[in-house]
Amino acid sequence: MAARCKANDEREKCAANVDMVSKKYHNICMVCDFFYPNIGGVENHIFQLSQCLLERGHKVVIVTHSYGNRAGIRHMTNFLKVYYLPMKVFWLQSTMPTIYTTLPILRCIFIREQITLVHGHGTCSALCNDAILHANTLGIKTVFTEHSLFGFADLGAIVTNKFLEFTLTNVNHIICVSHTSRENTVLRGKVKPEMIFVIPNAVDASSFKPDPSKKQKDKITIVVMSRLVYRKGIDLLARILIKICKQYPDIYFIIGGDGPKKVLLEEICEAYKLYDQVRLLGPINHEDVRNVLVQGDIFLNTSLTEAFCIAIIEAASCGLQIVSTNVGGVPEVLPDDMIYLAEPTVESLVDMIGKAIQDKNNGIAISPYECHDRVKNMYNWRNIAKRTEKVYNLTSVMPHSDIYERMERYLTRGPVAGLIFCFIALINCLLLWLLEWIRPQENIDIVPNYQRWKNINKKSKTSQIE
Repeated sequence: MAARCKANDEREKCAANVDMVSKKYHNICMVCDFFYPNIGGVENHIFQLSQCLLERGHKVVIVTHSYGNRAGIRHMTNFLKVYYLPMKVFWLQSTMPTIYTTLPILRCIFIREQITLVHGHGTCSALCNDAILHANTLGIKTVFTEHSLFGFADLGAIVTNKFLEFTLTNVNHIICVSHTSRENTVLRGKVKPEMIFVIPNAVDASSFKPDPSKKQKDKITIVVMSRLVYRKGIDLLARILIKICKQYPDIYFIIGGDGPKKVLLEEICEAYKLYDQVRLLGPINHEDVRNVLVQGDIFLNTSLTEAFCIAIIEAASCGLQIVSTNVGGVPEVLPDDMIYLAEPTVESLVDMIGKAIQDKNNGIAISPYECHDRVKNMYNWRNIAKRTEKVYNLTSVMPHSDIYERMERYLTRGPVAGLIFCFIALINCLLLWLLEWIRPQENIDIVPNYQRWKNINKKSKTSQIE
């Protein structure tokens, strides 16, 4: 672990040297299928990082697919522009990987917004993979952030990993949210470890403050906030509910989230008559998450795989004791005295929940306000944005790769896969030349950079006052 941290620090120092030469502003396009109004860790990461990058003077636009009636261009806090593209969802909020059909509209957006860097998020986002391919074709620098862990054996993982391998072949730099995720990405994407920076998620601690007055005095409340899907261990949770509710009559569960496994929890509550001890809230808006968390004493995470769990640090910031499965990057999230780690089995999780309950009853658990202060010092979005900016600066000084260099890299991916990758990239180049002939770049209107103008105006006013 120490060696990995040292290597990462050395790369960040190198990036800091680039940063010290001159303050460089970037026009950044964040691309991902997962964004608001959808709720999740990736969505929150993109929004918070974008806000902090805007604060640091960069131009940021976000590209995602439409959500119901939310289509076209929308503006969020601090004039953050979001393009909701009219695309149909294929699977779990991800669009169909069509590759070429997204080229005309993404080319138009990149040129209109004068994008200098495309930052894609998530292997499972087809829109992200398309955008990185098109950015490479247009000669725009690219950065990719991996938020998840994947296996190697099942058919779905094999296909996903091959898509990732294609995407990462010509990407400039990669960011992973944990060291475990970094090692997983190196193996899956067959990339050099020195290309990857480890930058964790963070939490807006000011929005997740403890409030002990909201807790029930005569009960111990366990909170679960998660997508109700198999990967989040909801099958484990269903069996845990039966055991814990029977063993501890004074325990009360609050479960927030939605997904296909919600039916399983409803059936368990109905069959074992647990509705007196279990409350299913359904989908929760992100602004309401804190109001749910402060009602709890213990936060339970039953994930079967997790690169970095934002929900854990949000709960810790609200002062809850954390019980979690010891999987993926979870052990890197909090110090040992702030988290109870269990194996992903019912028996182990029940034992750790019992230990957390015992520590609370004996008064030896860390106080909510101490938990909040420690999380506030450990995780900060402004610090994450500063570290990400260094990666951008390092990426911006890298030489451009022409089509021949990109083809050579694709050919190293294997005798069959390499040729397929080259064919896809060449067709993309031909389509780009056709689009340039149909609608030349000079005929596309350029969007004024209001954010940059506002920062310059602010600085000029400050200098006048001085």
